[in-house]
Amino acid sequence: MERKIVHVVGTGTIGEPLIGLLCDYQDQLGIDEITFHKNSALKLDRSKVTDLLRRGARLAVDSDKRSHFKKLKIDSDLETEDAIARAAVVIDCTPKDIGHSNKVKYYEKFSDSVKGFIAQGSEDGFGKKYARGINDRILNPEDQFIQIVSCNTHNISCIANTIAINGGNDNKLLSGNFLCVRRANDLSQEDSFIPSPKVGIHDDEKYGTHHAKDAAGLFNTLGIDLDLFSSAMKVNSQYMHILWFRLLLNDSIHMDDLKNKLNQNPLVAMTTKDMTSSVFSFGRDHGHYGRILNQTVIVEQSLHIRNGNEVSGFCFTPQDGNSILSSIAATEWFLYPHSYEDKIQCLSNLFFDNI
Repeated sequence: MERKIVHVVGTGTIGEPLIGLLCDYQDQLGIDEITFHKNSALKLDRSKVTDLLRRGARLAVDSDKRSHFKKLKIDSDLETEDAIARAAVVIDCTPKDIGHSNKVKYYEKFSDSVKGFIAQGSEDGFGKKYARGINDRILNPEDQFIQIVSCNTHNISCIANTIAINGGNDNKLLSGNFLCVRRANDLSQEDSFIPSPKVGIHDDEKYGTHHAKDAAGLFNTLGIDLDLFSSAMKVNSQYMHILWFRLLLNDSIHMDDLKNKLNQNPLVAMTTKDMTSSVFSFGRDHGHYGRILNQTVIVEQSLHIRNGNEVSGFCFTPQDGNSILSSIAATEWFLYPHSYEDKIQCLSNLFFDNI
């Protein structure tokens, strides 16, 4: 019988918690083995790597770097290409553009033996765009390469879909405007911090920034053409991204109905907390690896309806968490295409209705 091996490339802000989650829920997810690739032998990362090995994952490194890991007393029993070749699913969690490079260098070479390859939000064009709960129904056996959209694109898409689109079954969205107030960097990162808020540019004539463009591309897989526009800026914080949204509907909606739509979506968390630090702290204390797997956290008291059909509000983006959920859902679809929905229910205790 074919072994169901999942190989994760990269141990950054998505890769590390993803490997840990796969290890901790390995049996429930029906995975035989988890392997991962680490590119650089860094002393700073030794504790991270040894803990992932302790959880049961197996390490793969480039053959010419094995001695470097040996010096850190880290043993690897797999070589880079061997780990890819023996995997059923490969999840690429590397920095921007490396996923595309890996696709050309490695993945296309092993496309006959590996069921599926998954990359993250920065790798536009890697494969079909996907977000759990948005466009599951378009997945088909021909989709060997899948791109998980970014964390803010998850948030934008979830908000628009829950309030106005309903998977295209009853699309009431005339237009959507979004402002992504992004954190400077992750707590684990020592670079890219900024001393003060920094505004971004609109580098796309139609959509503003890639966030709305990617969300529109996600809904295009469902045959839905949306009028979306986004702006982005960074603030000198390491906690969470904030999203402001304004949705113009073709019909009026009451506040009770709006809240009911949001409450009925298990991927939406509601909160009365209005500071990123408070929500981040909840995730640190109650989430797996400190992550919130919901696609968005709505600040309930910020919701507003103007003229009956103009909905606006603020929400927090569970960065990494929503991308991790979609990565696991896509992985399970490759492994168990007819029962993946049931398989991923083992993660239901990691979702929150209220934060």
